[in-house]
Amino acid sequence: MRDDLVRQLWTLLGGAAGECDRLTVTGPTATLSSRFPVTDAGAAAVGAALLAATADPDGGVGRPVGLDTRQLAVALTSERHLLHDGVSPGNPFDPLSTFHRTADGWLRLHANYPWHRAAARRVLDLPDDAGPGDVAAAARHWRSEELETAVHEGGGVAAAVRTEKEWQATPAGAAAAGLPLVGRHDLADAPPRPRRARTRVLDLTRVIAGPVATRTLAAHGAEVLRIDPPDRPELRTQTWEALPGKHSAVLDLATNPERLEALLAGADVVVSGYRPHALDRFGLAPEALAARFPGLVVVTLSAWGDEGPWAGRRGFDSLVQAACGIGETERRDPDPATPPGVLPAQVLDHATGYLGAAAALLALARQRRVGGTPHVRLALAATATWLQSLPRPDDTDGGTEPVDARPWLEQVEAPDGVLTLASPPGTVDGTRLHWPSPAPAYGAAAATWPSDADPS
Repeated sequence: MRDDLVRQLWTLLGGAAGECDRLTVTGPTATLSSRFPVTDAGAAAVGAALLAATADPDGGVGRPVGLDTRQLAVALTSERHLLHDGVSPGNPFDPLSTFHRTADGWLRLHANYPWHRAAARRVLDLPDDAGPGDVAAAARHWRSEELETAVHEGGGVAAAVRTEKEWQATPAGAAAAGLPLVGRHDLADAPPRPRRARTRVLDLTRVIAGPVATRTLAAHGAEVLRIDPPDRPELRTQTWEALPGKHSAVLDLATNPERLEALLAGADVVVSGYRPHALDRFGLAPEALAARFPGLVVVTLSAWGDEGPWAGRRGFDSLVQAACGIGETERRDPDPATPPGVLPAQVLDHATGYLGAAAALLALARQRRVGGTPHVRLALAATATWLQSLPRPDDTDGGTEPVDARPWLEQVEAPDGVLTLASPPGTVDGTRLHWPSPAPAYGAAAATWPSDADPS
């Protein structure tokens, strides 16, 4: 099935026929234990990114690429292998970010960011220092979907746990089922732009899916500048994981519109990982970008997509798994009083990120050939729908041998210590990929394109 999936994705992305033969996948058939074909799906998404990054821009045969499924397993769980000065920073999930029993089922809460924790406590009428036990006790008095709605309306992030059938019967589930895995269209006409020695990518993303897309572009040679708001600082562990190969700047978009315009004017690709319309007030709506910057490649990633009743909701991989039925399908204990299960990796995030990188690269290459202002749309819910549609393993328990991560890790010197990171997955011309300089340094760069200041 893996070869078929690679061809399916490559065709969907608009890749040239026959190019899939450049990809060689080695290693065990399954390296991530799941009731879904996670290893195959992950290999197809990463393989597509490798093919896109090494395609010949003039339409000739690209370079040979390879992927080992053992490295794939490490890459798809990269946040678990992070070390700072040889020490693990601990569980990336806050203690409140877990399944909570409700009056009629289960709810998954996401509270890694302090403002989301505060929103959850407000909705549950709890003090600011309320811990997991207090939240668990309060949640038992709510029905799952009522608490899901209340947390969303209160500025937090949560999802009621549903079965796959229950999700499909909801308006939000029906909307998700209609989303394309990768939406591609031209926003406006534009002449082909000249090729640049290093593609410039403006990174307006957070958490995993968007950062995976942009760090993949950085690993393949792009100049990536990530912008974060000063009032919502990123979590330290997220910066270590998300910034390899990038420049990082803090910029208030509301008070620095001229600086933002200059960055956009100098960009080849802009990648946004916020809710649909969340950045429109800064002039970052795709249609507005197309009008001001013809030929700019616009990539938008979201949790629930830009259609349906949940289009404006916040969301994360763990919540999409819970809402769409993956958690119930991955349940190992049939007793409904026990928590649901989870995928062996945040595959929705990672697969969406690699698909985003592949789509951006192919859209950029096409723009340089024929013009246009490409818009690429992806959503975690669409990736979930795709994963759920694939044939499932015969071994429903998905038993696999543990993967030794050590051969697939590397050390990166950073300003605040030595980081141990999962290497970028894959080989090009038989040579393994590694993270380029600069080392991750959150907010240390100026909000300008570094190459503009390079005298060479």
